[in-house]
Amino acid sequence: MKILVLLKQTFDTEEEIVLVNGQLNENGVKFVINPYDEYALEEAIAIKEKFGGEVTAVTVGPARAEAALRTALAVGVDKAIIVDDESLFGDEYTISKVLASVAKLDTYDLILGGHMAVDDGAAQVGPRLAEELAIPHISTITNLEIVDGKVKVEKDVEGDTEVIEVAMPVLVTAQQGLNEPRYPTLPGIMKAKKKTIERLTAADLNVNVGEILSKTEVLEQYLPPKKVAGKVLAGELNQQTSELVELLRNEAKVV
Repeated sequence: MKILVLLKQTFDTEEEIVLVNGQLNENGVKFVINPYDEYALEEAIAIKEKFGGEVTAVTVGPARAEAALRTALAVGVDKAIIVDDESLFGDEYTISKVLASVAKLDTYDLILGGHMAVDDGAAQVGPRLAEELAIPHISTITNLEIVDGKVKVEKDVEGDTEVIEVAMPVLVTAQQGLNEPRYPTLPGIMKAKKKTIERLTAADLNVNVGEILSKTEVLEQYLPPKKVAGKVLAGELNQQTSELVELLRNEAKVV
């Protein structure tokens, strides 16, 4: 069985976000594997340990994203690929096109990814990639089994559990609760340092950059306003009502 895991390197969720001239300041920031992708990575390794096979991890990003792949190699991934080509960086439309080109270099029975990235929350790359590859996809799974060569998954739906069975190849995206991601061991980390990471560019993937340009554009980034202390209205009900309307009109400016 061949498994492909989609990884994205993101800000550590504990990091303070600092904007400089409307851009994220990456100086001194700790980057980690996107938390939801960690569930996908753990599931891929667990499946390989149970059924055998080969696991490949892929990421699209700058050179620093190699650290995410080293971690993946340390916990049991067999191969790692980084698409380190700035001309191929972009929104979910672009990234899914790039990942499709990577996936088509081989044949995979199962593709696993996190259901969304914590830095943008779009949750589009997985479904878009499945459409590009013309294979079925199931999002936000909380359990996965391989039964008689088929994939059987569970997902939460409005307070209940939905069970879906599908033939491979298939793409699934992981939700919290699927498993408990393992930590890399010291021997695993040392071995990962010696492993080769395959680097791909637009030329390697035979991608026409002009045809996969981003469909969206970020016009502005800003932090939410700081919360201020609330106000307690006093007096009779009609006085409170009048004061509330006045505050909404002149201070909050919402009416």
